[in-house]
Amino acid sequence: MGSIEEERLLLEEGNIENKSSGLYTGDGSVDISGKPVLKQNTGNWRACPFILGTECCERLAYYGIATNLVSYLTHKLHEGNVSAARNVTTWQGTCYLTPLIGAVLADAYWGRYWTIAAFSTIYFIPAECVGALCPSATPAQYAVFFFGLYLIALGTGGIKPCVSSFGADQFDDTDSNERVKKGSFFNWFYFSINIGALISSSLIVWIQDNAGWGLGFGIPALFMGFAIASFFSGTSLYRFQRPGGSPITRMCQVLVASCRKWNLEVPNDSTLLYETQDKASAIEGSRKIEHSDELRCLDKAAVVSDAEIKSGDFSNPWILCTVTQVEELKILIRMFPIWATGIVFSAVYAQMSTLFVEQGMVMDTSIGSFTIPPASLSSFDVISVIFWVPIYDKIIVPIARKFTGKERGFSELQRMGIGLFLSVLCMSAAAVVEINRLRLARELELVDQNVSVPISIFWQIPQYFLLGAAEVCTFIGQLEFFYDQSPDAMRSLCSALSLLTTALGNYLSSFILTVVTYFTTAGGKTGWIPDNLNKGHLDYFFWLLAGLSIFNMLLYVVCAKKYKQKKAG
Repeated sequence: MGSIEEERLLLEEGNIENKSSGLYTGDGSVDISGKPVLKQNTGNWRACPFILGTECCERLAYYGIATNLVSYLTHKLHEGNVSAARNVTTWQGTCYLTPLIGAVLADAYWGRYWTIAAFSTIYFIPAECVGALCPSATPAQYAVFFFGLYLIALGTGGIKPCVSSFGADQFDDTDSNERVKKGSFFNWFYFSINIGALISSSLIVWIQDNAGWGLGFGIPALFMGFAIASFFSGTSLYRFQRPGGSPITRMCQVLVASCRKWNLEVPNDSTLLYETQDKASAIEGSRKIEHSDELRCLDKAAVVSDAEIKSGDFSNPWILCTVTQVEELKILIRMFPIWATGIVFSAVYAQMSTLFVEQGMVMDTSIGSFTIPPASLSSFDVISVIFWVPIYDKIIVPIARKFTGKERGFSELQRMGIGLFLSVLCMSAAAVVEINRLRLARELELVDQNVSVPISIFWQIPQYFLLGAAEVCTFIGQLEFFYDQSPDAMRSLCSALSLLTTALGNYLSSFILTVVTYFTTAGGKTGWIPDNLNKGHLDYFFWLLAGLSIFNMLLYVVCAKKYKQKKAG
């Protein structure tokens, strides 16, 4: 090439490959104007502080509302324990369901950058409104409060599935050095989340309990403004991936085309299946994916019929799909069992902001003259994450790499499996604490009194610490797995699917609470989780979740052994 500018023009015209020189990324990254980007000036760790800062502030805003919400509902809106826990888990579930909306918009039309920008505004406005609410529980204010909460749930739907993927986009998949750094990015991304969560679960929770809910909800709104400012500040350094069109449409095309050609035989030679002759995929922003032998019924969509050969028309994707397009759907189907096993883990995680808090409310929360807000104990979960992330990234990974030969020490699947095992220990620890609390309540004849039992709330620390260690393995493993294994043009969607396990976990927790309450209160019985927990058996509920977690872990091991990795062309 005569100059960098000449090479850039050829890249834009598609006459040379991106990776023909070391000047440009090999994954098709562009700048905000759509021009190929120089590796030395963009992306990599130089762009990540702005993205990590955005996530830290946004999560501080979210957890500033979510962490102590159950206390607000029980103390200010005077809801019962079950009702408050159900409302919180339902709202949190919705916060992790709406990312499907943002993901489809990002992958299909707007790209990740503009989706984050648009939904941040939606997030910010109701956050201010919630912060300004008077805490009195009139019906109108009750309605406005929940309207604001669910508008925040919509706003977070455009941010959550895109920020982690947008950060990972800053590392070139075709560069082995940047690929290793990308694995480290996911660890520090989750670290940033928990820095925000730590401030929320300690300082902001204290402000809410001692200085008032207006200020306590106003500070998260302020930090959401900081998140928006941080994100836009790094625009000139970012690498962008072009949106590839609707992933849902492409999946439907594969299903329709395979049904239309149901009577055709799939050739044994996969090279006879339809694929573009270009080095690039027909899907914008996506590399080609190698053919796999599973789910051969879907390969019918890529079988070239005699009629198509005669006409020479291969342009209708509702009749004929490329191998890459078929493989996109196959990958999602292969991911499904791994994805489904994350739901029970998320149901366990949901207890941190609901029943763990309610358990803490009936324990001794005082240290001398200082009273510890029960919700602030979740800071030990955050401290656990902050402790384990650098330990994992800087010590465990290098040691494991020597034994496994893997770039990241453990595979994503191995990492998630360890997290599922730790979740069993977490629920068991919570049950043991509750057994001892109830024993003491009986000994002191406090069963009929809805009062705190003189057992220190710090006995909850082990269950929070174990949950934090489980997060580092499972949630970060999910982030890596769903980004790396997803098709290039579906990365926001697959990130949203990983978040969907959190939503379904919260809904599962609400469902289990409802079912348990229905059966344990039949015939006028007190039930496992009455308003006076001294009369109940919260320990039985924790053992139930521990049993479900064991079954889920065994199912995961079977699915993980059968899973076959994606092969990019």
